[in-house]
Amino acid sequence: MRVLDNHSRGSARKLGDYADRVEFFEGDVCRYEDVREAAAGVDTLFHLAYINGTRYFYEMPEKVLEVAVKGASNTLDAVREHGIPRYILASSSEVYQQPTRIPTPETERAIVPDLLNPRYSYGGGKLISELMTIHYARKYGFSASIFRPHNVYGPDMGREHVIPELFLKMKDASQGFRAAEATVSIQGSGRDRRAFCYIEDFIDGVMLCAEKGEAGQIYHVGNDREEVDILDLVHRMAGVLGIRADIVHEPQPAGGTTRRCPDISKLRSLGFEPRISLDEGLRRTLAWYKAEFALQTG
Repeated sequence: MRVLDNHSRGSARKLGDYADRVEFFEGDVCRYEDVREAAAGVDTLFHLAYINGTRYFYEMPEKVLEVAVKGASNTLDAVREHGIPRYILASSSEVYQQPTRIPTPETERAIVPDLLNPRYSYGGGKLISELMTIHYARKYGFSASIFRPHNVYGPDMGREHVIPELFLKMKDASQGFRAAEATVSIQGSGRDRRAFCYIEDFIDGVMLCAEKGEAGQIYHVGNDREEVDILDLVHRMAGVLGIRADIVHEPQPAGGTTRRCPDISKLRSLGFEPRISLDEGLRRTLAWYKAEFALQTG
């Protein structure tokens, strides 16, 4: 196994016990020479590189799009140059923005509803990546599959997603969980609904896409068993952390999605079934973050 990473979010530390099984290349997906070197001799190329975290969509949309376009172009060109037979692209549920059907199938229309809203740099970049993948594969004759993750979470996932962001707010407001309650700010009413997928289930789904997915097909990777609104999520997290959450509402930036839950029938047909409940996944995730906080302040 070979990994190309520039350490902008990842690190060799995260490889843990797998470090000795990985050939690590330090480089940037936006530099073709780095991608070309790392891709030489592989039989499947997974393109997972992107800028994630909602705040970045608003703060640096030009960089989000640069990584999207150059990342797709460079990885696809490396597939062509080296004759790599299999290409797997990580896309996103953001391509739907506000879906018209719940649970949402892969045939749902993909859309950029407002070119002037920087939020859509992320979904727009993913759509560009999907279009390039589909048409390069058709033109140059390699096998390509696309997967669209839906709200993946788990330990050591950084600070830019909803669950770690809420954890940090609760930690700060409760003085490191020494106080019995915490005031937590959320955007909007808190009634937006999500179906969260734990990282172990997500990895199983991605590997099924790679091993059994059909060329030219798109697959949802997620968990359709349980939808929760953000208010419920906050209270569940507070319960796991042993505190009470008092919620304060802030304005919500334009462009958010009110509901997201995938139809995973296509992935189920390959043998996928999510195993980790939201409550169990939150317990594992928050235990990791709490232990990491203790290490940093100990």
